[in-house]
Amino acid sequence: MDAGARQVQIHRPRVFEFAAGPMGSPIRHYIARPEELPKSDQARYSKLRKTQTGGCRPTRRFLLTRTRPFILPASDQPSISNPPPSELASDPPGGDGDGRVLRIATRESPLALWQARHVAGLLAERTLPPQIVPMVSSGDVDMRPIDGKRSVGVFTKRIQQALLEDEGDVAVHSMKDLPTEPHPRLRMVASPARETVADCLVSPSATELEDLPKAARIGTGSRRRAAQLLKVRPDLEVLAIRGNVQTRLQKMQDGEYDAIILAAAGIERLEMQDLPRVELPLDLMLPAPGQGALAIEVRDDDSHAVAVVSQLNVPRSAACTLAERTLLSDLHGGCLAPIAALGTVSDRSGGEQPSSTLHLTARVLSTDGKTCLESQADTPIDLTFDGWQSAAIELGRGVAAMLIEQGAKTLIEAGR
Repeated sequence: MDAGARQVQIHRPRVFEFAAGPMGSPIRHYIARPEELPKSDQARYSKLRKTQTGGCRPTRRFLLTRTRPFILPASDQPSISNPPPSELASDPPGGDGDGRVLRIATRESPLALWQARHVAGLLAERTLPPQIVPMVSSGDVDMRPIDGKRSVGVFTKRIQQALLEDEGDVAVHSMKDLPTEPHPRLRMVASPARETVADCLVSPSATELEDLPKAARIGTGSRRRAAQLLKVRPDLEVLAIRGNVQTRLQKMQDGEYDAIILAAAGIERLEMQDLPRVELPLDLMLPAPGQGALAIEVRDDDSHAVAVVSQLNVPRSAACTLAERTLLSDLHGGCLAPIAALGTVSDRSGGEQPSSTLHLTARVLSTDGKTCLESQADTPIDLTFDGWQSAAIELGRGVAAMLIEQGAKTLIEAGR
């Protein structure tokens, strides 16, 4: 191999799609520009296909048996450039000096890709711009309703597998999808600043919950949401729904549902500001443990990834979600049980030093919403010292114990 030849990384063969938008402008699902690919790679070219607007959009499909690393820039530009090796070997200002490009494994859904790009942008401020490696999880292709037999890790196992098989170095998850039982070879090292935790009632005319007609059909894939809806509107017909945000919205537009429930964080991340919706108050719809937060995992023995990615952790967010997930773990609820929890941190000034309090509220419901158990507690917490983890864990365990005393285990078992 010539000394000046571009270095390559060996990957298992995959197919990448490229498309040109109007006047040759890139569209958002670009992974790399075709001209950046080595000419020696095998390639297939498909015919021009017409778009709904009547324009022609050429689509090329490349079967890559060897690829260069695709580097995501810090900007929002959707295409991915490939810096030469000389640029890859140098560190950005303030970098960690390792010269290694981290690979972010993520699901291929639009929301998951947004989350991966968000984390990539945060990492690019601290190290070399990461590479994004999209994966397909079983939850993305199997559209059957998720039940107790196939609920745990349905959206996360494939991404974790990518780390274990060295297809990626960093896994980005929606925290509410991540099982509470940690993998022995992986470590969750960071949870960035949390987004809004609210749920939204989405309907064609942004109808308020109390104004929905009797027996209105509401789509949700969450027993927690269904139970809390039925608690206040037992006349509603709550139906299962699957698919990404766009798929669910299309099903509503097609008349399968009168309204659907979506997380406000997902709507904001996908920049759907014009979507007709009503934000449900927290006293009516308490969120799932970890909702609105991201969980970032790395291999436990990857000291470089641990050191870099842990810089993204925000203790204020992490303390809240740690208390929520500890409660969920102690209740043995899993991600499908009708369990809701929300941790919040309040600050108090005055005295010699400012102080903070971690508050946790949680609910366990019957699937029909007729029974609702609720407990809450708080504890002082100092987020400037490592001891905050122990305080959050103890709070989660304490609230879980109060719910168990009220009979939560019976409701959880009945809902499996």
